[in-house]
Amino acid sequence: MQRLRCFKSFWQLLRSSCEGAAKQANSSRCYSHGPSSFGLLFDIDGVLVRGRTLIPAAKQCFRNLVDRNGKYKVPVVFVTNAGNCMRQTKAEHLSHLLEVEVSPDQVMLSHSPLRMFTQFQKKCVLVSGQGPVEEVAHNLGFENVVTIDMLREAYPVLDFVDHNRRPKEFIPPSKGLRPIDAVILFGEPIRWETNFQLIIDVLLTNGDPGKTWISTQYPHIPVLACNMDLLWMAEARNPRFGHGMFLVCLESLYKKVTGYDLKYEALIGKPSVVTYNYAELLIRQQAEKLGWNIPVKTLYAIGDNPMSDIYGANLYNRYLQASQRTRAKVQAKSLAGGADPTAEAVDDHRKMTAAEMGGSTAAYGLDEDLPETCSSILVCTGVYSREQQELPSDPAQTVTEQHIFHGHRDFCFDPSLTQPSFVVQDVKEAVELVFQQEGWPLE
Repeated sequence: MQRLRCFKSFWQLLRSSCEGAAKQANSSRCYSHGPSSFGLLFDIDGVLVRGRTLIPAAKQCFRNLVDRNGKYKVPVVFVTNAGNCMRQTKAEHLSHLLEVEVSPDQVMLSHSPLRMFTQFQKKCVLVSGQGPVEEVAHNLGFENVVTIDMLREAYPVLDFVDHNRRPKEFIPPSKGLRPIDAVILFGEPIRWETNFQLIIDVLLTNGDPGKTWISTQYPHIPVLACNMDLLWMAEARNPRFGHGMFLVCLESLYKKVTGYDLKYEALIGKPSVVTYNYAELLIRQQAEKLGWNIPVKTLYAIGDNPMSDIYGANLYNRYLQASQRTRAKVQAKSLAGGADPTAEAVDDHRKMTAAEMGGSTAAYGLDEDLPETCSSILVCTGVYSREQQELPSDPAQTVTEQHIFHGHRDFCFDPSLTQPSFVVQDVKEAVELVFQQEGWPLE
């Protein structure tokens, strides 16, 4: 029952965090009207763009998604593991590239679900990443934010890997800061060596890097990480290192020094379930603005990375199926007059790890408006491509990473979860496929 109460509280937070954006959007945009029951979740890198370059099929794809007045025909949300900017900035960039209006309430960055972790918002948090990380953290509700640059300025003798950044003659005295209560990893930083050194310092001193390391103090202060992508696709022919690679290195360094595993309070971003829960609520709000009076029953998640986009969509689909079984069991028990029907039903679910769920705040849902299914569509313009791996002749065959697991250490590798529902060449074909599946005309 405690787990269910936790879920209800979590779900209320999700709803309330999206209400403001929905009200603002209602006053600024209008959609084509018509009943339907599906929504689209678009990855960005490798699906719509490669670095700063638009994939040609993307522009044509979005011509099919809007009417003659430029209004969307179906609910659309962009779900990216990027997190080095504000939603407004990403929306403006997409609007420019796609030549359709994209509003901030349609954009979900890897760190967006951190709004749910209110227990950390008044604590002092160290943030790592690049871009306006301090502004992003404040926008998410965190009140006491310390950046890596602020930390190295307060403790001048900590950052000593690069000889050119060491104090030349006079070493300034340490200023000292309020002890760090938690570490938030938004994305890959620019200077990895500096971030590794200072984050390890914070973890081994219980948040006070001016003190001596205590490697036996375990567990360490909470760590929350966004974006687990090992690789991502830009303009280069081959994939580039992502934040997942930074996490692998940080985990290895921490274990090498202490002998213990680095622990995460939360892992946010695809493929965690909490990310898709949040995205589904945004889709639900888009459907309401369309004027639809029936729940969205099917989500189509379009991505290029089998280990984040496809794995995440399939994991969420498994979560949805478990939720349906829970609802059915609860209803059956209630009709039979059994005591405490929810506890037994929840225990009957497939057990997902806390990492897969996104953190300790997430739990299985009983919401009757949840979609029935989430279908995954793999495009071949990004991390997965024909040049690197032959497509199966039968789209129903498995596309998996059978020998190398690119997912995060704390996720249980299930090769079946990397098998897409559909495989297509590009995002234009993906949208055409969805419209065909749903019986919608393209024009």
